[in-house]
Amino acid sequence: MIRGVRGATTVEKNNSEEILDATKQLLKQMIELNNIKPYDVAQILVSATSDVNSTFPAKALRSFDGWQYVPIMCMKEMDVPDGLARCIRVMMTINTDIDQKEIQHVYLKGAVLLRPDLSHS
Repeated sequence: MIRGVRGATTVEKNNSEEILDATKQLLKQMIELNNIKPYDVAQILVSATSDVNSTFPAKALRSFDGWQYVPIMCMKEMDVPDGLARCIRVMMTINTDIDQKEIQHVYLKGAVLLRPDLSHS
């Protein structure tokens, strides 16, 4: 069965180190909480608000052992008035036998505001 695992985080500053660190933390929690293996991942989509542009957040995945062949792509998040600033969002498409309601989505830092009902913080 194909399922989506969602996640989001925020950064305080638009700099490469903070963007990559925050994205690594987010991806790591998504992977660990859902016991995801790279061979079960169809694709990962990463979006960032227009104020996050010092580096590609997707580069963070390349530091994970065994994940070099997982397709990942960055894109710009919609610029919605009063939207959450400096936000990075992830949609991971996986093959799994887990029921939809058992998927553990991850919202960190300021992104908890997006889905407090799904937050594990």
